[in-house]
Amino acid sequence: MQDIEPYYHWREFYISAEDEYSPFHGVEYSEFEFCNTVYNFFIHPQWDQFGSSTLYTKVLFADYEIGYAIMEFIGEWNDALYNDIMFLKREVIEPMIQNGINKFILIGENVLNFHGSDDCYYEEWFQDIEDGWIAAVNFRKHVLSEFYKFNIDSYMVTGGDLDTLNWRTFHPAELFILVENLISRRLN
Repeated sequence: MQDIEPYYHWREFYISAEDEYSPFHGVEYSEFEFCNTVYNFFIHPQWDQFGSSTLYTKVLFADYEIGYAIMEFIGEWNDALYNDIMFLKREVIEPMIQNGINKFILIGENVLNFHGSDDCYYEEWFQDIEDGWIAAVNFRKHVLSEFYKFNIDSYMVTGGDLDTLNWRTFHPAELFILVENLISRRLN
């Protein structure tokens, strides 16, 4: 797992540590010191910690004018034992919403498992972004099954082309337009 880095080809467009509105503004990263783990496995030091012991994120891009963020995740999303959604909502999502973000693209191909609890924080997140949306991109099938089991899909757009999107081939703005169009088609 230590070899899985957050996607870095968009660093010429955005770096969360340099974004004064980012929850990770001012964070300094080491390329060589591995200290964060998912269970007993070290992860790459470029992933951002937000309070969970098993789930980490990286804000790959944020556009405050248009109001969207693209976030990548790694680890185990565990609401049952560690209340990961509470930490994510309070420490990362709320500051982003306060700065105008209301559309979230969550990239989950490195999320290994999901253990649900209740859907209160997801519902709260959904209500906080009145005209926005949350899109789950490339989450594993068994993770999506657990999302469905705990009714998380009531608050996130999942499935269809979002499950197999080759997102790395796009510029961040192109990815946003593509995901927004996929969501708009479903609503119409």
